[in-house]
Amino acid sequence: MENRNQRKAYGETLVELGAENPSIVVLEADLGKSTMSSLFQNIYPDRYFEMGIAEANMISTAAGLAASGKIAFCSTFAVFASGRVYDQIRQSVALGKLNVKICGSSAGLSDFGDGSTHQAVEDVAIMTAIPNLTVLTPADAKETCMAVRAAAVIQGPVYMRVVRHDVPTYTTGEFEVGKLSALKAGSDIAIFAHGAMIEAAMNAAGILEQKGVSASVINAGTMKPFDYAGTVEIARLVKAIVTAEDHSRIGGLAAHVAFALRKSSTPMDYVAVEDTFGQSARCVEDLYDYYGLTANVIAEKAMLMIRG
Repeated sequence: MENRNQRKAYGETLVELGAENPSIVVLEADLGKSTMSSLFQNIYPDRYFEMGIAEANMISTAAGLAASGKIAFCSTFAVFASGRVYDQIRQSVALGKLNVKICGSSAGLSDFGDGSTHQAVEDVAIMTAIPNLTVLTPADAKETCMAVRAAAVIQGPVYMRVVRHDVPTYTTGEFEVGKLSALKAGSDIAIFAHGAMIEAAMNAAGILEQKGVSASVINAGTMKPFDYAGTVEIARLVKAIVTAEDHSRIGGLAAHVAFALRKSSTPMDYVAVEDTFGQSARCVEDLYDYYGLTANVIAEKAMLMIRG
């Protein structure tokens, strides 16, 4: 599998959109070299606004630009994009359904070196709770490119999360907002995942195949609007479901799938961060091991349900 960086894909796609649409503007909160929005700045400096470490002002300014007919992309770390600016997103952007697109970079535990203060394990829960807001969680760099383009044409606010480290490319088809996509077919169990956890889900499916269990892998690239109907249809075809996410179990993929299955007899389990913050580590893989976000844990939980 080709490993690519979602942040770079985000920045490169912004440059492409800038050439196609003069209404595209980009705002940054002093992290352009990390979020890769600086790629846009290099080509279109007159449409790039460096707001400094003032995320709330960035969102408020973006709301004004959007109200004037611009399509405003804002970038910062996911923990700041969802928490520090909640009031501005809710009051200035979401209520008015303005065309502000927010990219939460270094999401989940992927900012391993900076520890709990910089690790957004609750951003999906926060953002999906805001009315009028679309939430995208692309699986890899290829899907990130498509998600950025989808965000640009959605009429209204969008939040998208990407991780810091390179991830393998698994997606092959088109990106359809609000729809689940199957990356691997299987008949015994369905593994739902999004973002960086797609890799663990695919590896878990391989482990299960070796044990004689047929596993499908379902990519939830849109967390809102979530494909509840699609989830129910998949549940009818398998014996059990496991969800996997680099996010809290509260308000994330596990919660959405559980809501979809509230009238279903299909059992489910989850692999996610429990009700806790992250911590510093040498690498993101160490954190995934510590919090149980691994292919082995996914496979173990699947086997327990299959065996009854």
